[in-house]
Amino acid sequence: MAEADLNVADDFDYLVRLLPAGWEEQAKALGALRRCRKIPDARTLLRVLLIHLAEGCSLRETAVRASQGGVAEVSDVAIMDRLRQSAEWFRWMSSELIKTWDIRPPADVYGPSRRVRIVDGTRVKEPGPTGSSWCIHYSIGLPSLRCEELSVHDVHGNGETFARFSVSPGDLFLGDRVYGVRPGIFHVVRGGGDVLVRFAMSNLPLQSPNGRGFDLLRHLRKLRGTRIGDWSVCILWENETIEGRVCALKKSRQATERAQQQLRRESQKSGSKPRPETLEAAGYLFVFTTASQKALCATNVLEMYRGRWQIELVFKRLKSILALGHLRKTDPQAGLAWIEGKLFVAFLVESLIRYAETFFPWGYPLCETPPAESMSLA
Repeated sequence: MAEADLNVADDFDYLVRLLPAGWEEQAKALGALRRCRKIPDARTLLRVLLIHLAEGCSLRETAVRASQGGVAEVSDVAIMDRLRQSAEWFRWMSSELIKTWDIRPPADVYGPSRRVRIVDGTRVKEPGPTGSSWCIHYSIGLPSLRCEELSVHDVHGNGETFARFSVSPGDLFLGDRVYGVRPGIFHVVRGGGDVLVRFAMSNLPLQSPNGRGFDLLRHLRKLRGTRIGDWSVCILWENETIEGRVCALKKSRQATERAQQQLRRESQKSGSKPRPETLEAAGYLFVFTTASQKALCATNVLEMYRGRWQIELVFKRLKSILALGHLRKTDPQAGLAWIEGKLFVAFLVESLIRYAETFFPWGYPLCETPPAESMSLA
């Protein structure tokens, strides 16, 4: 074997040290490795699939590279079949990789002993005018920016909602306006967490603490300059009431003009006109939170919401660097496996970066019980 081939094999050995314990056994347990004629083991299967997923090679090119590299003699059709069976395996490895990441303590602005989680979703569409779409629901932590939870679903169902995520007591969920609806908010609060979410006036009916309707626009008009509004409100759903606050500020003239122009463009595409009150509300940024004033002052609430844009950068990296935005598969099962595989590659890259930040003189982390080479003295 040539020296270059040996180096590639060594690199892969370093890579698999990042994988969770039992990953090879799970390949068989989860159905990714059923027949071992052309691909004898999980290591070979992973190497072949990473050529397709990480390198972005077509199935045919993957087969050629695997053959020329001495990895496996397998056809493009066989690789496709293996990929289709690997979704659960990729999902298991991704979730186990997440568990190995150390979460750095949050900054003072996030409050003591509070886990701040930004959630969002992005769609990946199959090719063609009739191709179906998948939605990736993603959660990252602040300030660590590490993925904490994810799931992949087709577009049918509840869509983007806080209810897609598990909740632990003390969690603070940050979301954009699509998450500003009552079912998801109540899901978080019932789990012992809090929310900090942007919302549309028509999607989140607010009440004053005395039970009367809360006229948000009238309160927003009172804001001048850089003054921040902080008003106590309630929301009612299924005969249950949650107390919260609306924190708001007035946008600059330039920011207001940009927001209103975007509203007009979106309305023009749908053949409608934005309502005057919608255009007026675009001149303000307002969020709803269940966190108390003692836990978070209004300034910290708005500063924290600014961090929500970090998850947009995560999706941008996934779609630009790993080519996640364009789904090449048209078969639903293969499409799901392709997305799960791409996410696994992202987590593998993240793990490599994490270990690169921690200095190892020999270039890779040791196993817990590394095998020792026996040596005998003549």
